[in-house]
Amino acid sequence: MLGTLLIVSGPSGSGKTTLCRRAEADGLTAYSISCTTRQPRPGEQDGVDYHFLSPETFSAKVAAGEFLEHATVHGNSYGTLKADIIDLLQQGKNVVMDIDVQGAASIRACTDSIIRRAYADVYIHVPAAELEARLRGRQTDSEEVIQLRLHNAAAEDARQGEYQFALVSADREHDYARFLALLTTLSMRTTLAQ
Repeated sequence: MLGTLLIVSGPSGSGKTTLCRRAEADGLTAYSISCTTRQPRPGEQDGVDYHFLSPETFSAKVAAGEFLEHATVHGNSYGTLKADIIDLLQQGKNVVMDIDVQGAASIRACTDSIIRRAYADVYIHVPAAELEARLRGRQTDSEEVIQLRLHNAAAEDARQGEYQFALVSADREHDYARFLALLTTLSMRTTLAQ
């Protein structure tokens, strides 16, 4: 069986990374480590949280067609290496990717047969007031960055209809239970048989 590729999108502060990492920690999925040109946040490690690349190295990989998707978000470049994903799927592993709406659209348009057969996506929606509270509660971003993230969240929310599934965020435990239910459902699809 080919694994499932589940794309998880939502605004910054939606909890998408937490859901993906928890499913991985519970042994249910293989987490895709993205590449980025942004600087590491305190405690982040290269090769664990992201592959931190220079802008020049990132651009060279784009030119070589190595990315399944790539985009610029909040002034930094992000991307996922196609070979890494295909390898995991062919091993029968379920892969989760937390990427933005631009990246999800790129992967949806991918013509690779393995990616198309394995693909599913979910959008994590957080009501605006709750999202602002979460972003402020992090205490990692300036007011300018928080306002940019809230502005971008509204634009991302407008695209949630492009997704196969939507999860309206409540709290961590409720969200995770619903996320696991989706993973279980996707594992029963018969279209993934080789």
